[in-house]
Amino acid sequence: MSSQHSHSLRFIRFADRPGHFHGYDTLTSISDRHRHRIRGRTSPPEGMRDRHVHYYEGTTTFNDGHVHHYRGWTGPPIPLPDGSHYHEFSGQTTYDDGHTHYYRGVTSEALS
Repeated sequence: MSSQHSHSLRFIRFADRPGHFHGYDTLTSISDRHRHRIRGRTSPPEGMRDRHVHYYEGTTTFNDGHVHHYRGWTGPPIPLPDGSHYHEFSGQTTYDDGHTHYYRGVTSEALS
């Protein structure tokens, strides 16, 4: 019997996966007399075409001497009359400097 132990690791580079993505840009709630901006780009889609979601994560803007981190999944696609779509997203930042912030927003239309 071998005493070696191994694991197979797989790294996912979202930029290399096919599909579309969405941009997002929103402000957090005011907490401790300040707010932060959340801005970024989602991962490619996960799931079925008409029920897919996107992962997002990032770091807020620097304000009041600190930043917060955030991550989450968008809701399902919301169709637009022209055939494109967008997603809603919401969540809570990490607890830093004695507080958290909440956020909610909508993504841009699909980008490729």
